[in-house]
Amino acid sequence: MVAQADSEFLFEKVALIGVGLIGSSLARAFRSRRIVRQISVSARSQATLDRVLELGLAESAHSDPVKAVEGADLVILCAPVGTYDSIASVIGPHLKPGVIVTDVGSVKQAVIRDVDQYLPDGVHFVPGHPIAGTEKSGPDAGFAELFDGRWCILTPPPGADHRAVEAVTELWRRCGSMVEIMEAGHHDKVLAITSHLPHLIAYTIVGTATDLEESERAEVVKFSAGGFRDFTRIAGSDPVMWRDVFLNNREAVLEMLQRFSEDITVLQRAIRWGEGDTLENLFFRTREIRQGVVEAHQAGSFDPREPKADQ
Repeated sequence: MVAQADSEFLFEKVALIGVGLIGSSLARAFRSRRIVRQISVSARSQATLDRVLELGLAESAHSDPVKAVEGADLVILCAPVGTYDSIASVIGPHLKPGVIVTDVGSVKQAVIRDVDQYLPDGVHFVPGHPIAGTEKSGPDAGFAELFDGRWCILTPPPGADHRAVEAVTELWRRCGSMVEIMEAGHHDKVLAITSHLPHLIAYTIVGTATDLEESERAEVVKFSAGGFRDFTRIAGSDPVMWRDVFLNNREAVLEMLQRFSEDITVLQRAIRWGEGDTLENLFFRTREIRQGVVEAHQAGSFDPREPKADQ
């Protein structure tokens, strides 16, 4: 399962199924930090496979995921979560005994539902979710430092092999992450408010702007202030990935969206009736939350290859 204690590598062979931002960042981290001896990848596009080899991200690249997982000690699903069911059904019979299967999806209950059913006895499943990313995608978007100082949440199902959980934990630590173990349903509710709802709001605000009359839309782009720019950055994320996130975490997202709608109604009334104290109290409370995020060093990740927004 894991490389011998006298080896500097944690795993002998890792298969990455999907090689977008997260997958390519993992490949780079595995390379630069000597975590894995050999990497194989699978992707649907031949252009992506060719680019992976050009970038030196893997020893082998395959359109067939079965070939990618052959002999692998660890398999990481890095594709959109809506594809997990079909991928797991294909690779399940070809996984060697003792292999660990994990993933990077932003929802966890649906992942356990879709993947676990296809894994044979002797295969260990440790779902995971790195809380890191940018709005970019594709094999060129990745960078090894993406996970530095970021949380990775693991949601092993009941009865998961503790050695497999420890191995995946160590993998993420070597990639630079802090690791938290969490129940899958709790994860989905937490991420619904911290990640999924903000993305939904960003898509909506940017969509509203694009529906303005042409002259107004041009001015929205021309005079974009920091807040709107942040929304456009979030709304520039992978559409397929986020479609699958919302469809696979619908209950938690709808619950948080209902709470948000109720709060918006309160603010709407406060603005309409000039209730300045209501607005000011909210703004003070939210500023304190922001300060907490900054102090926890979770204020945002950036691609070190590019200048920061204020440069």
